[in-house]
Amino acid sequence: MKSTASITIHSALASAFAGMTLAASMGAAQAQDAPAPRTALRVCQDPNNLPFSNVKGEGIENRIADVFGKALGLPVTYYSFPQRLAFIRNTLKFKLPGQDYPCDIVIGVPAGYDQVSVTKPYYRSTYALVFPKGKGMDQVASADDFLKLPPAVLSKLRIGVYDAGPGSEWLNKHKLVEQGVPYHIMNADPDQFPGQIIERDLANGTLDAAIVWGPIAGYFAQRIKSPALAVVPMKSEPGVQFDYQIAMGVRYGEREWKQQIEGLLESQRPQIDAILKEYGVPVVDASYEAPKPKK
Repeated sequence: MKSTASITIHSALASAFAGMTLAASMGAAQAQDAPAPRTALRVCQDPNNLPFSNVKGEGIENRIADVFGKALGLPVTYYSFPQRLAFIRNTLKFKLPGQDYPCDIVIGVPAGYDQVSVTKPYYRSTYALVFPKGKGMDQVASADDFLKLPPAVLSKLRIGVYDAGPGSEWLNKHKLVEQGVPYHIMNADPDQFPGQIIERDLANGTLDAAIVWGPIAGYFAQRIKSPALAVVPMKSEPGVQFDYQIAMGVRYGEREWKQQIEGLLESQRPQIDAILKEYGVPVVDASYEAPKPKK
């Protein structure tokens, strides 16, 4: 309704009545379109993205989905699509005329991700430095320790990082760009997955170290027995953020479903924490605050 001085009482009443009529008709339509009772927990996933998910159900997010399915008394089903560009559009938002959505939840999204309605975060992790033990860096227990290595040692290292990520920013900040070996964060090959930087190139000696997202670092360091790998969590510093919160995502407008998922995040917290620990995820304490940039 327009809020101008010239509007008459009669037109105001007419507008209000029209608004009530429209609201009533919308309410009726919404009542008719109320979703049917759920018969399954339908999860959107990447089919080849360990440690998070795969078609065999071996990932962190698969395990959490199983916990939720049992709590809801529902079977878990998956709709798979490579998590490259347009993942949400091709999964959570995908709907053919006359058909239902193929999946209803994404188990892992960054907190604040605006393509979905984001739940409260359920864990916070950080990037980590991974390197083989017994190769002259065993004294490194922090990023500062790494930077204190003798210049002659640092200058010879080959450090794998994903392009346009915190690892690249950190190398640039500390004048180690020449030591960086860049990897494309987006790859059209469906057989490619982020953990290959560790499982293949770090393990076979192509790289001397790598900076990757914490869950990837922890999982593959546990999985690879030779060479044994050290995982050193990186702490955010002015100009470089390494730690991020992870939440779940549902479609906008599904408020009750989102509330139900957030209830599960609370009630199933012990099981979720146990899964994260089992997979070696470096979890940052909830009270941690990243340093603020200097003014």
